[in-house]
Amino acid sequence: MDIEKKLQLLSERLRYIQDIFGHRKNEHIELLKAKLDEFLKREPNLSHPDKVRELASLEDLFTFQENRLERDLTPMDKVRIVRHPQRICLKDILENVYDNYTEIGGQDEYSIDPSMLIARAYITRRVRGRVHHQPVMVIGQEKGHGQEFRNGGSVKPWGNAKALHYMKVAETENIPIHTYIFTPGSYPIEDYPGAAQQIARNLYEMAALKVPVIAIFSEGGSGGAEAIGMADKRLMLSHGYYSVISPEGAAAIESGIRQGQRAPVEFIENAARNLKITAEDNKRQGYIDRIVPEPPLGARPEHYDFFKLLRQEVISATDEVVLKVRGIKLFRAWALRRRKRMQTMRTDAESLFVRWSLSANAREDLLVRRYQRFAHMSRKAFLDPRSTWKRAHSSAYDLLWSVYSFFRYDMFRKHSKKVRHTVEEVGAEVQYVWDKVLSPVKKVRNMLSKPKALPPEKEQQLTQLSYWEEENGAQDGAWKYVSPKAREDRAITCPNAATHGCLDLWAPDLYGDFAGVCSYCGHHFRMEYHWYLYNVFDANSIYEFNDEIESQNPLDYEGFSQKLEQAKKKTGLKSACKTFEARIDGIQLVVAMLAADFRGGSVGAAEGEKFFRAAERARKKHFPFLAYVHGTAGIRIQEGVNGVIQMPRCTLAVRRYIDAGGLYLVLYDTNSYAGPVASFLGCSPYQFSIRSANIGFAGPGVIKETTGMDIPPDYHKAYSALSRGHIQGIWDRREVRGNLQQALLTMGGRNLYYR
Repeated sequence: MDIEKKLQLLSERLRYIQDIFGHRKNEHIELLKAKLDEFLKREPNLSHPDKVRELASLEDLFTFQENRLERDLTPMDKVRIVRHPQRICLKDILENVYDNYTEIGGQDEYSIDPSMLIARAYITRRVRGRVHHQPVMVIGQEKGHGQEFRNGGSVKPWGNAKALHYMKVAETENIPIHTYIFTPGSYPIEDYPGAAQQIARNLYEMAALKVPVIAIFSEGGSGGAEAIGMADKRLMLSHGYYSVISPEGAAAIESGIRQGQRAPVEFIENAARNLKITAEDNKRQGYIDRIVPEPPLGARPEHYDFFKLLRQEVISATDEVVLKVRGIKLFRAWALRRRKRMQTMRTDAESLFVRWSLSANAREDLLVRRYQRFAHMSRKAFLDPRSTWKRAHSSAYDLLWSVYSFFRYDMFRKHSKKVRHTVEEVGAEVQYVWDKVLSPVKKVRNMLSKPKALPPEKEQQLTQLSYWEEENGAQDGAWKYVSPKAREDRAITCPNAATHGCLDLWAPDLYGDFAGVCSYCGHHFRMEYHWYLYNVFDANSIYEFNDEIESQNPLDYEGFSQKLEQAKKKTGLKSACKTFEARIDGIQLVVAMLAADFRGGSVGAAEGEKFFRAAERARKKHFPFLAYVHGTAGIRIQEGVNGVIQMPRCTLAVRRYIDAGGLYLVLYDTNSYAGPVASFLGCSPYQFSIRSANIGFAGPGVIKETTGMDIPPDYHKAYSALSRGHIQGIWDRREVRGNLQQALLTMGGRNLYYR
């Protein structure tokens, strides 16, 4: 390599280092700059041998100082590393890790979404003189090296839809999926199919993919990462980050700055530390399995040794997943032990061949292991003060219900259904023959007889309209629960008064008789979650469970413990989620309620655990499952990945429940945004909304901040969600009880548990 090119590379290395450390002054960087400037001044007067000698010395100095700077990296420095244009991208990985590949689903700016790249690739292994070509489906966000059309790896809904399509193709072809996560987060737009709804679909389908999924994290931003991140093995590059929100976003929220302003640098640095976003943090918390070491200051396209290491790690991870679900246990355990010894000795992972296609039994075992893997995550991130006796009692209760359900539903009902269906089929055939035989007799009898008049009460039922007061759950025209706001002696102006001409409403009428609904335009004012508890479900039918589980501060996020205590004291709740059994007109069901009163209904480890257990309880007891969203602001940022992991975790529980035959309903109220809507809520086939609710992936402020777009006032309204197919209906608050009863009786059909 000539001297000019070496000098150019050293200049680029210096600029890269300066970009990474940003505003911070560092004596090592100053030294490198001074030495390079000094050489550039002296270079014209040096002989060629002197230039070569001094340049080699300068290169050694750069390498030495880069190793020293590596030890000084802060979490925010690592964020700048993964965002840098010189950072490796997915195409670099395809070129250097895989032996051959074909990009599918469109290329570059002609793709349906250039920020999502799909490739059908091969890994070729030579074992004992024999060559094995192993196909894989590679899916990941593509940032490129400063390519603007790729939108910085921020994927739009149709990009995630493309990823899901090829995941299903891989499942059909019985080949593993390798996903590479290089995204700051999904693009927050609700154009069809909608950001939240599409991420929820991806998670729901990935929960049941019957092929090994390996995820490699570089930049994992919240819901965008989870869209392709539910995996059987999760690796993370040593300079990567995985977080609920960007450090800038967390700093903006915590500092309370106005929209459009930037948070102070020290706030951003502090947020990056508090969020515990680095590879070491996530490994410690159990959300990734292995860290892939990178060269000092991060992997770049010229680091070919890193690509060799990444190839070994990806092959090894895929082998491990496959070996755990196939073969005789004795030999499988031996192979895994041998693989671990090979990794310790840094032996080539390709020397042991493992066939990656799975049998039918192995596929089912894979799903069970995936469920168990996520079920055990974040168990230490919430507070469960129950005594050992209470925990043992709860476990015994669950076990008894599992045994009871097995005998009643899996054994007795399964066979009784077969007998009943056979009797129905035979009876239908006999009835047809009998009707044919008696048809002449019936004709003569009909000719001789006169039609009978209907009884008056029957005629009235068929011809007279019913009144909502008789069906809405109120007793003698009065609600069982009336909002405390009904005691205020004041007039309330409807927000639609300017456009709809609504007259002012007296608070006792509005919040009492009218149930918070404007009598002129139908606008729904916010009501307490207690209104639904007492006016929707049967009297004295609510039995709360898991109420001991409470939110805590698992990351020791600065100032958050005090905020949690204030919320607990103010609301009387221990978390934003209430789980209980209840009845609607005698129909038993399990309910998980997200209450907006507690930290905006945000979801953390405690809320996720309670939702997860509620879905499990509904499955074991064979009850319908209702998620009532009084409001949710999304994932709780102060809990970091402990909150984000609830997206795939709870979706797995919901998927298992639905696959077992359960009926899962979701009802949104007030404002419902972000992670929960983009996962375990949005994956329901039956989603409904109270009128005047807002539903979406990101609020107006976040959309403005990330895209620069001003959205229309009705962008998140329930009718917009209905028009794009996110929800299936909009209900009046006063009719919720009757509508839920109707839904329970009709939507599940033969899959309804209680039938």
